[in-house]
Amino acid sequence: MEEVNIRMETKTSKIKVLYLCTGNACRSQMAEGWTRSLKGDVIEAHSAGVEPHGVDPRAIRAMAEAGVDISAQTSKYVDMLEDMDFDYVVALCSSAQQACPVFPAKSRVLHFGFDDPPALAAGAKTEEEAMSHYRRVRDEIRQLVERLPKVLME
Repeated sequence: MEEVNIRMETKTSKIKVLYLCTGNACRSQMAEGWTRSLKGDVIEAHSAGVEPHGVDPRAIRAMAEAGVDISAQTSKYVDMLEDMDFDYVVALCSSAQQACPVFPAKSRVLHFGFDDPPALAAGAKTEEEAMSHYRRVRDEIRQLVERLPKVLME
């Protein structure tokens, strides 16, 4: 019995990361999806927003094109996760960084800014042009996630 307890105590837990964006519709959803797909063995990923809008269908489509299904993810208010302890809170847009609620001292708050695909796509003349913005930002977020968890500790 004691041997089992020792093993449980030495088991390493995953790093808990919250991706925060204003609407929790696109960038934070992509980051959560990439993290679950690429780093799910070492990172427990969550996402939320200060003013959630629902998951953007183009974000779902762009991620599906890359082989990551985020269609079951939901858009959440950051307040819904206030009882969770996060090791890192990663703001992906400047407005979320400015409106970021106070997290426990244990949480390290970081900012990695990415362009807003819906804003860029608003001026697109075709659906393909609109999707090109989503794809570019999707790929940029993937590059960040591929460097996790190291980049969080720098």
